[in-house]
Amino acid sequence: MKIDPPTDRLEIAGDISSQAQARLDERFMAAAIRLARKHEGLTAENPSVAALIVRFENSIPIIVGQGVTEIGGRPHAEVIALGKAGHLAKGACAYVTLEPCSHFGITPPCANALIAAGITRVVVAANDPDTRVSGKGFETLRSAGIDVVTGVLAKDAEYGLAGFLKRTTKKRPFITLKLAMSADGIVGAHSGEQVKITNNISNAQVHILRAINDAILVGSGTIINDDPSLTCRLNGLTDRSPKRVILDRRLQISAKSHLIQTADKTSTIIATKSKNEVLQPLQNQGVSILDLVNVREDQQLYYMVGELADRGISTLLVEGGAQIAKSFLDARLVDRLVIFQSNKNLVGINDAVNAPISPQNIDDFVLKNQLTFGSDIMYEYEPQNRVKNRAKG
Repeated sequence: MKIDPPTDRLEIAGDISSQAQARLDERFMAAAIRLARKHEGLTAENPSVAALIVRFENSIPIIVGQGVTEIGGRPHAEVIALGKAGHLAKGACAYVTLEPCSHFGITPPCANALIAAGITRVVVAANDPDTRVSGKGFETLRSAGIDVVTGVLAKDAEYGLAGFLKRTTKKRPFITLKLAMSADGIVGAHSGEQVKITNNISNAQVHILRAINDAILVGSGTIINDDPSLTCRLNGLTDRSPKRVILDRRLQISAKSHLIQTADKTSTIIATKSKNEVLQPLQNQGVSILDLVNVREDQQLYYMVGELADRGISTLLVEGGAQIAKSFLDARLVDRLVIFQSNKNLVGINDAVNAPISPQNIDDFVLKNQLTFGSDIMYEYEPQNRVKNRAKG
């Protein structure tokens, strides 16, 4: 169906200068990016996108509609925002954190919805690399006579969209490795003895990381030693617990462990090389199996993360011990490295386990952020090769 462009164009920002318009665009896009974080980790295979509908009333810009991708992935942000704006969308400007979709899937294209609503200007942060959309959303809008501005705060938007972008382009989740260590680089004890390293503020930050990731991964050693729940236990965020993934090649964990006993309530996946007859009791309890039987050992991590992407997991938080951390680092599968370091020295601990990497010994990553949580410091890094590639671009 041919959609005619709007005939009653509203002057979006009057006669303000291009510099003032650019500042205004960044202001509203920054608000949209903050809004998009609301449903991070809750939108299934779709990204958490935000849209704002803005129009000028008496030369004052007013948000008349806003939306973020709904929990589960639908409806999309643009449709929600347009619904809230109603007739006020006609002649207005839409700010969207990701290129509007242009293909017919379960729902009609968002680009068409923007056109039909009478939007006259669309400002977008990040391009969509999905081949069904890439560039086609912009083309659809421009063909309808809509003014399209792209790349506004793109890098800021891509931070929150990292999982979707990685899964779309590399067919694996965006992987965050979290490590907690003492001032002298100790992460625990070989004996399995519980060692409290970081403070309660840092621990709360870890639970926020869990809340915004689709899945959390640990090794069998963590389950055997700690019997954790791997859920988000912050007030107001308990319903945002991630899926749980256990890498247990020889199936060493007990069927009585907390994770297995609660697999019917929180999605739990075990990646293992064990045979089917051993697995059936676990499957009866609700555990999903990721089969590594026919996968070479040096390919298992790559295969596993690819399979997790196929299961709709876009963001993965690796929270295991030193051995799991080293495996992901050696495989160059870490996209974001988060280290919580306390001011305590644990040199006297029996059977101390040293961290495979620390802020005092790090070569392949670049520091992007540093925050203080009480007596602890959180360091956030990204791989050096990504920074180099960005510079080339």
